Amino acid sequence: MTDLSQALSLSSSGLRLQSARLVHVSENIAHADTPGYQRKLLTVAQGRFSLGDAKGPEAGPIALDQSQPTEIYDPGHPLADETGHYTGTNVDLVIELADARAAQRSYDANLKMFQQAREMSSSLLELLQK
Repeated sequence: MTDLSQALSLSSSGLRLQSARLVHVSENIAHADTPGYQRKLLTVAQGRFSLGDAKGPEAGPIALDQSQPTEIYDPGHPLADETGHYTGTNVDLVIELADARAAQRSYDANLKMFQQAREMSSSLLELLQK
């Protein structure tokens, strides 16, 4: 496998990983008001990668955030206990938006790397045809 195709493979792995990260962030945002929902965290599979094997980072198992959910006081809510409280969620929209922005920037960086490698390989093919 050539270095250019390895670069394409690594950047596409990064694109898939950041895409999966954005999916989980969007799920967390969608469930921000769902009582009892635990925030999902995307882990990266433990493994070493290098250009030699052309295998980039991959998504690992989904982990649930173990931080404490909020206790909401609303005596009229159907899930409220005798004290008028019910368990909310542990999703913080500010953290989710920051994670989404970081994932988007990483996605853009991998996309630029992919485009650069593709342009370099097409330029190389043009040179070889002459």
